[in-house]
Amino acid sequence: MSNPNSEGAQRNTEGSPLLETLAHRVRALRENLSWTRSQLAERSGLSLRFLAQVETGDGNISVLRLEALAQALGTTADRLVRPRAQRSEIVTLVGLRGAGKSTIGPLLARRLGCPFVEMDALITEASGLTLDQLFELHGERYYRRLEQDTLRTILARGEPAVVAAAGGVVNELKTWEVLRKETTVVWLRASPEDHWSRVVAQGDRRPMTDHPAAMQQLRSILDEREPVYGQATITVDTSWKVPEEIADDVENQLSQFRHELAD
Repeated sequence: MSNPNSEGAQRNTEGSPLLETLAHRVRALRENLSWTRSQLAERSGLSLRFLAQVETGDGNISVLRLEALAQALGTTADRLVRPRAQRSEIVTLVGLRGAGKSTIGPLLARRLGCPFVEMDALITEASGLTLDQLFELHGERYYRRLEQDTLRTILARGEPAVVAAAGGVVNELKTWEVLRKETTVVWLRASPEDHWSRVVAQGDRRPMTDHPAAMQQLRSILDEREPVYGQATITVDTSWKVPEEIADDVENQLSQFRHELAD
């Protein structure tokens, strides 16, 4: 007789698409949080052994345990098992510095059950240099080459992800075209004042230091890039919204876009 308190039902689950989806999302969310499997087991109440089965697609988890696991990961049971898109979807967030990519990205990735990746972080890791050092020593062309290499690496993984691209990615036509063709591009649109205040709120006062015309320069850059940013798959206005609202808007528009593709 089976134990009613067991973590999963006793039946053959080999090759279940639903459990494979669950396994992928649980691993991705745990890694996003930088937790070990033991830490997630403790927070969710699952045994370490059963959690290992879940993460390999072999754990036929009960509904109540699924709910506990979702709560521990800061998501919902529905989002953990929702079928993935037929293609390996990569959502790329674009916009000027201060658009909110680094804030919205992790929130959105958690909702979608996939990793969050910052291209600049991968570039600095690969080069062993800070961005300032990279530009000073090698110049923008070298950076753009690393940016293209990094994008190819992300695409080659063939896995869903939320990616934050640099604000100037639209200046490199080849990279921008690959993003538009191979990923779902989301422009986080904001006013110059919003960009400015968010950067300053992060403790960075460089925009105003020794640059009396900095705001005018910011307006000019935004005016120049807006027509290109406007080629994004989805545009979300972030003005006067808190991060959770923005993440809601992005998720809703992504869902609508998928439905339109399916029709």
